[in-house]
Amino acid sequence: MKRNFDLAAVRPSTFFLCCKLFDRSHRAQKKVRIKMKHLKLAFHYSVSNFHYLIGLSLLPAISSRYSTSDLWLMWDGILRLNPQLLVLCSTLLALSTALCFMKRPRPVYLLDFACVKPGVACQCPRERFMKQSVGAGVFTEENLTFQKKILERSGLGQETYFPEALLASSPRPCMEEARKEAEMVMFGAIDDLLAKTGVRPREIGILVVNCSLFNPTPSLSSMVVNRYKLRGNVLSYNLGGMGCSAGLISIDLAKQLLQVHRNSYALVVSMENITLNWYMGNNRSMLVSNCIFRVGGAAILLTNRRSDSRRAKYQLIHTVRTNKGSDARSYGCVFQEEDGAGMVGVALSKDLMVLAGEALRTNITTLGPLVLPMSEQLIFFASLVLRKVFKMKRMRPYLPDFKMAFEHFCIHAGGRAVLDTMESNLELSRWHMEPSRMTLYRFGNTSSSSLWYELAYAETKGRMRKGDRTWQIAFGSGFKCNSAVWRALRTINPAEERGPWTDEIHRFPLDVPTVEMVKD
Repeated sequence: MKRNFDLAAVRPSTFFLCCKLFDRSHRAQKKVRIKMKHLKLAFHYSVSNFHYLIGLSLLPAISSRYSTSDLWLMWDGILRLNPQLLVLCSTLLALSTALCFMKRPRPVYLLDFACVKPGVACQCPRERFMKQSVGAGVFTEENLTFQKKILERSGLGQETYFPEALLASSPRPCMEEARKEAEMVMFGAIDDLLAKTGVRPREIGILVVNCSLFNPTPSLSSMVVNRYKLRGNVLSYNLGGMGCSAGLISIDLAKQLLQVHRNSYALVVSMENITLNWYMGNNRSMLVSNCIFRVGGAAILLTNRRSDSRRAKYQLIHTVRTNKGSDARSYGCVFQEEDGAGMVGVALSKDLMVLAGEALRTNITTLGPLVLPMSEQLIFFASLVLRKVFKMKRMRPYLPDFKMAFEHFCIHAGGRAVLDTMESNLELSRWHMEPSRMTLYRFGNTSSSSLWYELAYAETKGRMRKGDRTWQIAFGSGFKCNSAVWRALRTINPAEERGPWTDEIHRFPLDVPTVEMVKD
């Protein structure tokens, strides 16, 4: 017969004894975790400095057996016995060194970047958003309640930005207003960037603009060429329909072009346009986009000029792109289509987070060997052998500690669920997640430009030191997961920077309450 446990029936002495034992057990587990952490760090430093340890261990043996004069006599004997062989070896060494130097990829530097910060008139607190939704007169009461819940649980704050055309008393979603939004975002960011760098528009040889949902004719890249009178042979590209990961795709494209064109500047503009893409229907999978996407954009200036390396902020170390579009579920998890009433919107699948996790695993499988220290790679390999060769199925797959490879993480601020999942999967601390969470809170999901608001946050907080490595991760429709790795070339002084966070960085970080995500 099953008995119910009654806490009141337990004698006080027994209860306190149980509490004491539990406390001891908890403290013992904590000590074990701390010891394991120190042991892992010791292993990491030993493996990373293995060649130095070998050299130091051999040095006493060599010095005890041979004096400096003995070593010099041995070298002199080799020169006299076979000088032709020495000349041949030296020539081959010089040729191979020159060949390696010529074949290695040209370094790509990030000179500077700028993020647009719209005016106060475009601020859209939750109450104003709901007022506009009610005023549209197309949403049912149930779906208005649904949108309100999404807003409350989204992680967005009260100062995000929305297009002026949609905030008007009579919303004006038309091509003219969409162009105005695009001009405000693109030109605002580019003007700020050119002022920061002092680069003249005529010096820019490569232009890449990405915007997923708004693709007018002439293109957005043509609008930039026309506004800044870029030279006639500029290589301009306009990327559309590639989702929130298009920003890093643009960076990778610019990187590939800079391997071919010497002494060039590449301007990358990342943005999204909302004016013509506010969903006016009642399909809940499409209403989520209305609640989380906000106005934002960034302009980035890359170069391969070695003369600019001294004033550049970062060097691009790696770009890794993962495309899961061959899989039907991945292809359709973010899909623009008409609903039953013929209204166009972007539908988000319920499998989105699962598919994003699969894409991330594929991406880090490629990125890991490029960035992880040898100690982490050895532990991962040993875990793989134990699970696959020795059939230890109960053993959990080892997740490499990417905190040993990077000091900073910029994870696409796609929503609270995205950030919660990434924090858990990569075992990151609140400090590591702070730029992403604060960007989501202050600016919302600005699509492909969110990574640059996050990097600007780290700079304005004074966290960026010379040699620090930053990992940018973005997800997008298709389904894609892309990564970029940057190394800081100098310590960034926040007092010398002007960015979207400059006037208000003292307010952050804020404590954003954790609540369960709304379910359909």
